Amino acid sequence: MESVRQQKVARLILKEMADIFLKESRVLFGNVFISITVVRMSPDLSVAKLYLSIMLQEDKNAILKEIKVHTKELRKLLGERIRKQVRIIPEIIFYLDDNVDYANHMDDVLSKITIPKKEDENFDPNQYPGLKE
Repeated sequence: MESVRQQKVARLILKEMADIFLKESRVLFGNVFISITVVRMSPDLSVAKLYLSIMLQEDKNAILKEIKVHTKELRKLLGERIRKQVRIIPEIIFYLDDNVDYANHMDDVLSKITIPKKEDENFDPNQYPGLKE
């Protein structure tokens, strides 16, 4: 469980990094929409793990590699914004958050399932063992 201080610093980093990605991502990464879904802080506040959701791009791993190349620049921009509020500018580690892709996949799977109604003439209750009358 995260402490209150970890949560506050995580929110601060989330807010500032989201603003940095909004303003700088077009210059650094092209026409890609990058949002930060979660920030996890280490107990000593020296490491921030940022989970990114990348949209408008097919090859998300290539964009993640490009972001990792620019980690020092992004950390410098973050440091300029939060240096008066934290003692140590945390090391930033980026991860790809695939929850959105997984949710879309599950929606597709669930939309393909067809369950016949009891009123259908082809309905066989023995075909669905978990179905109760």
